[in-house]
Amino acid sequence: MKFIVSVVNKDDSGPLLDVLVASGYRVTTLKTTGGYLRKENVTLFTCVHDEQVEDVVCLIQDNCHTRTQRMGSLPPVLESGEWYVLDTEEVEVGGAVIIVLDVAQFLKA
Repeated sequence: MKFIVSVVNKDDSGPLLDVLVASGYRVTTLKTTGGYLRKENVTLFTCVHDEQVEDVVCLIQDNCHTRTQRMGSLPPVLESGEWYVLDTEEVEVGGAVIIVLDVAQFLKA
């Protein structure tokens, strides 16, 4: 058996969850926050038989899409009455991080 952990953009999590459940997979979700952009993500956990890993990974890849987002930064200290132009840049967000781990034992109580 394999344990699949996938971190996906919250915008992709609903449709992905629907597809996984409709395909017969049991999934547990956890709201998480990324360290770089500090944006909300969803981490999905599922345990599958070895031969199902490829199907689950394909479903995740097909339903999680990258997109660009503008990210701004403010100076560490802004003096009163000081004008500052927000410096923005486009960054790529979304997609999925997928981790597949071996399961030593699977118990259901």
